[in-house]
Amino acid sequence: MARLTRDESQAITRERILQAAGDVVARDGYDGASVDRIADAAGYSKGAFYSNFSSKEDVLNRLLESHAGRDVIDLTAALEGLEKTDEIIDAVARWSDGRAAELKWGIIAIEFLRRARRDGSLSDRQRQPFIDQWRDVGNLLMSRLFPDGSRPIDPVDLGGMILDLTYGGISVFLEANSSGQMVRQILTVIVAAHDRQPSA
Repeated sequence: MARLTRDESQAITRERILQAAGDVVARDGYDGASVDRIADAAGYSKGAFYSNFSSKEDVLNRLLESHAGRDVIDLTAALEGLEKTDEIIDAVARWSDGRAAELKWGIIAIEFLRRARRDGSLSDRQRQPFIDQWRDVGNLLMSRLFPDGSRPIDPVDLGGMILDLTYGGISVFLEANSSGQMVRQILTVIVAAHDRQPSA
């Protein structure tokens, strides 16, 4: 078996640290997720952590940035080949339930942003991946639900509603209604309201 190059080895180290950071924050919360705990969970030394990331904030910011782009890719795949509105809405609802069940992403994002806001370090760099994610998900859903090009709701608002319900996390604990069921209701109402509008 061929030995890994230095770049390949470093990429594996970075990926393991990113994965461990997500798991530790989801388990212990932001304040409980020290660099020592993250490095230990990844199976590396603190020095290995700092040779790849400048701080706990840096690793979590990169983790969230990389995850944000995954939603659009996975949701696009889930909608592949679907044309009927009901099928599209059902697929988005199933995707939402699947993401919500992962639990950690919403916890990580909320903890990270709450902490940054509290200590006054919340920056546009930290906000922008979330806004981009909302807009991209909103635009994807608009293109699939309203192929005529109409825009009955701002894409950022639509994406924000869907992603907040998906990652807000409270519905998972309440078990009163799943995020997917709520997403289904919202999308159904928006489409129905649009369809009732008189043609220009």
